Amino acid sequence: MKNVNFLLSILILFASCTSDKGEAPGQTIITKWQGDKRTAISITYDDGSINQFKVAIPIMNKLGLPGTFFINTTKVKGSAKGKFIGRPQETIIKETASIKTNKDNFFERASLIRFTGIDKGVDYHTRAGSLFESGKLKEAYALMDSAYAKVRTKSIKNKIIPDYTEEPTTWEDFKAFTAQGHEIASHTITHPKLAVLDEANMKYELEQCKADIEKFLGKKYGFSCECPYGTENERVMEYALKIYPALRSRMPVPYLDEINRASKKQPGQSKNEYVQWQRGPVRKISMVEMKSYVDTSIVHNNIWLVLVIHGIDGIGWEPRTGAEIQEYFSYIKEKDPYVWVATFGDVARYMRERKNSTVTGIVQGEAIKVNITSTLDPEVYDVPMTLKTYVPRLWKAVVFNTKAKKLKLQVQKDDTGYFVLYSVKPGEGEITLSKQSGR
Repeated sequence: MKNVNFLLSILILFASCTSDKGEAPGQTIITKWQGDKRTAISITYDDGSINQFKVAIPIMNKLGLPGTFFINTTKVKGSAKGKFIGRPQETIIKETASIKTNKDNFFERASLIRFTGIDKGVDYHTRAGSLFESGKLKEAYALMDSAYAKVRTKSIKNKIIPDYTEEPTTWEDFKAFTAQGHEIASHTITHPKLAVLDEANMKYELEQCKADIEKFLGKKYGFSCECPYGTENERVMEYALKIYPALRSRMPVPYLDEINRASKKQPGQSKNEYVQWQRGPVRKISMVEMKSYVDTSIVHNNIWLVLVIHGIDGIGWEPRTGAEIQEYFSYIKEKDPYVWVATFGDVARYMRERKNSTVTGIVQGEAIKVNITSTLDPEVYDVPMTLKTYVPRLWKAVVFNTKAKKLKLQVQKDDTGYFVLYSVKPGEGEITLSKQSGR
């Protein structure tokens, strides 16, 4: 009988608190973006050129904007260096005199050519990779034959590739950047054309880069990777997705539509729950167009705008000036009420947490009990999720309680009803929301 009376009291409270607009106290959702913002933006950088750290990071720190830096670890002292893995070089080179390059030996030869010591060996590798990814296989094979004809007339040297001469950055520097809220992520060891590496050399570039980042910065930073040149080669993706939880170039999940930098598809046309919209603000892109990316993202609440930046102040590919970076990032900061700016890894984690969590809310007397459970590893997926719980319309302020913390929340209103917003991590335990006494 006591249980019947208890349930009856819940139903009476529920009915008395539901207005003609139909809001349901206890109803709880995980908002699409952290903070219930309209969009998410990730500012990412490729290659780790020095002005990304000397010019861009101070601007970002001043504005309170985190960034993701996809670095080539061979540039950093203490990291593994580029090398060829496989049969003896002399054996492979000798074979090129009598056996033409074909589908059976192309990957091995394209992997080795960078380390043969010849002038423009890296250039031969890169050009062959571009031809291969364009479907011009005969041309790629012929280019390898031309390259090895040159190799056979030269003495062979064991050369570290690539040979970086710009100002170095240390792991101590990167550790300081992560402490400031930035993400350091993988861009392979030496920036090769992964699509034309054989299995051993591809895995070395991907796995060793991750290993060095985790060794010096911790496992958190082995989460994200961008394969060089923005490749979406299926063979590369198959290997990389086994090593990294998140690739900027590919995250194959049904709820995410991916629009790469070269695509002219408009993100507003997508019906997916999420859209990763990559844009590369290279030199020919006007500031007006760059700002329009932000405005478009705010209009549609499912867009994750991923900006891909390379050079800054004359150093790196397609450089923008520090003044342009300052203007653009200040514009993004002005949109703070609508925009969640977060690292690439944190946005990827949030989406997965939201899609792999279950949340329930139930009215119990004059309180609402909320529980959230997740199927993901909390050691990896630890980005706080924003919960939105609808409360009785007479509650003017709410007390939030868990085992770990107690907070006062302000009641807000939307077209559905009265609600509170709060952040929790997966596995944080039961949450109690109650009307603040005297309110």
